[in-house]
Amino acid sequence: MASNLARRMIRRPLATLFLLRSNGHVRHFSHHILLGGSIYAKPMRETTTFLPRASSYLLWSRSFASESGDLVDAVVPFMGESITDGTLATFLKKPGDWVEVDEPIAQVETDKVTIDVASPEAGIIQKFIATEGDTVTPGTKVAVISKSAPADTHVAPSGEKVGKETTSPAKKEKIDKQMPKVEAPIKEKPKTPSLPPSKASPSEPQLPPKERERRVPMPRLRKRVATRLKDSQNTFAMLTTFNEVDMTNLMKLRSDYKDAFVEKHGVKLGLMSGFVKAAVSGLQNQPIINAVIDGDDIIYRDYVDVSIAVGTPKGLVVPVIRNADGMNFAEIEKEINTLAKKANNGTISIDEMAGGTFTISNGGVYGSLLSTPIINPPQSAILGMHSIVSRPMVVGGNIVPRPMMYVALTYDHRLIDGREAVFFLRRIKDVVEDPRRLLLDL
Repeated sequence: MASNLARRMIRRPLATLFLLRSNGHVRHFSHHILLGGSIYAKPMRETTTFLPRASSYLLWSRSFASESGDLVDAVVPFMGESITDGTLATFLKKPGDWVEVDEPIAQVETDKVTIDVASPEAGIIQKFIATEGDTVTPGTKVAVISKSAPADTHVAPSGEKVGKETTSPAKKEKIDKQMPKVEAPIKEKPKTPSLPPSKASPSEPQLPPKERERRVPMPRLRKRVATRLKDSQNTFAMLTTFNEVDMTNLMKLRSDYKDAFVEKHGVKLGLMSGFVKAAVSGLQNQPIINAVIDGDDIIYRDYVDVSIAVGTPKGLVVPVIRNADGMNFAEIEKEINTLAKKANNGTISIDEMAGGTFTISNGGVYGSLLSTPIINPPQSAILGMHSIVSRPMVVGGNIVPRPMMYVALTYDHRLIDGREAVFFLRRIKDVVEDPRRLLLDL
């Protein structure tokens, strides 16, 4: 009876060992008693060295990082109310790299902007869950970050071989010398009669070889721009009217006050602020240009949010200057510089591009002499600026050189008649050619 009691007391701790092993929160065990063994008080991970190699109780141990909170997931952040998904464009890091808190590890391209996926904790990138080109949504797991990055430890079961036997180079060379080399007979290939080169018919087109072509997936931003431009072309009854502007007085105003302007406001005085102020004046004189069709209704907007088209290496973006009708020249220049830097750096947000009642596109910075811009929905008109060229003009009965710019207004002819469009563009011309009109409200 004492012998049976001793056996039960010995088996109970052994059962406790395997019972507690299933609990992920327990890391250490002590006082392990096995049949034929002694009391053993060491951590669980060292218990495997205590067990015999041929024992059927050989355990499998691994890192408890995920259970103890050492592993965290880097997920796609919220991308905006109007954006439901994006494309995982590129990884900025590699597995095994160390990252700091909030350091970008990947970039997601959306229809409007590129968004960074940041690391929630400092640690080492253990692995990537998603791959480049995948369509991801907010909350999608992209990578696993290990805060402490412990190495996983695996102890194989007793019946499993740990490694494969390797043959030393000396032994392998000795075996190779003992093996007789048998040379395979060389078979002569039958000679085929050479055919004369075929002459292509004169009417047959000579296409370039396929190896000189490259096929790459279209970025989401480019696809979105293409869709919106085509929708604009299919929706609006677009018509463009032109005029030319003498830039002499505006350029002289900038030349005379550029140093004092920079000293007081900390920003350079450019030509864009003059055109924004002229557009605001024109929209206030012709409110229909600032309106939009919505079903069977016309929405008149009593505020002016001017969108500025900015070309970036990844595509066209259109940030918005809010409440431009209440800004002066310095405030407009500062806002334009801030938005342009964010657009080129890829840090511009969705909110900074949403809305807008009128768009200005300056193709003149690229050397464009004349163009017909396309309306940016849901707006009803767009102003196109172009390059400044010195041309001979008649002034006071004399032919003199003048810095001239062509301007174009594309408008939705369903809503805007030619009369209002021409009056608007004429207002742009009058204000730019004589900026004093803004001071006198003329």
